[in-house]
This record gives sequence, C-alpha cells and structure tokens, in this order.
Amino acid sequence: MNANIEVKNRLLEFGVKPSLQRMAIMAYLMDNLIHPNAETIFNHLYPLIPTLSKTTVYNTLKLLEEHGAILAINIDEKNVRYDADISEHAHFKCKRCGVVYDLPVKGIENLQIESPENLQITESRIYYKGYCEKCKKKMN
Repeated sequence: MNANIEVKNRLLEFGVKPSLQRMAIMAYLMDNLIHPNAETIFNHLYPLIPTLSKTTVYNTLKLLEEHGAILAINIDEKNVRYDADISEHAHFKCKRCGVVYDLPVKGIENLQIESPENLQITESRIYYKGYCEKCKKKMN
C-alpha cells in the first residue's frame, strides 16, 4: 500500500481531516518509532515544509492525541514524547542516555487494581525507568 494512502487512512480512521502538515507529522511518527518530542518532529520536517510552524506541530500533535491516533507519553520530565503505536504496551526510559523503548506487556487487560466503584478508568500508562544495555556496559 502507498505510504501516503496509509497515513491518510490512519487520519481518517480517527476522524482527523488530512492536510499536508498533519499527514507529514503522522507519517514521521509512523516511520520513526523513536518516541520523538515536538521539537524533534519540527526540526526534521521544517526543511521539507518551510511553511511549517512549531505552533502547527504542537496543535497537530494535540489533535492527533485527542482523537486517539497517537499516544502522548509523559515519561520524560522535560518533554512530552509521542508514539504512533497505540496498542497496549509499556515504555522504558534509560536514565542515562534518555532513549525510550516500547515494552510488550502481557495480560495488561487483566491487571487488577483496587479502585472505588464510582471511577471509570478509560486508559492507563505503564512506565519503567532504569538503564539500557549500552549504558549498563559503559557504567561497568
């Protein structure tokens, strides 16, 4: 399938009207599973789309997250990171180099928590922090 068609269909699936900027941002997220922040996305796309503004990037990311097309990840104290993989999974951040990895989680739908009966939980996020293999080797 053509990449542009795939990106356009993804936006339409989540009720987001495709535009050049929205498609470029969504395509970047789908092609770069590095959990980038808005600044990284802007710096990559600006040379390709000189009319792109940081405000457009922030507004588009907010729109995509509100429509459920992407995840906003708050694992980083300084920046929100973004993930096009909206499946149930956890994230791991290396405390030394800052890289964020996806972690598959089995049985997340069966996770049992104690909650008052009047709450309706609509989403959850699981974050882990520690040291990646590369950083562990450098530290030893």
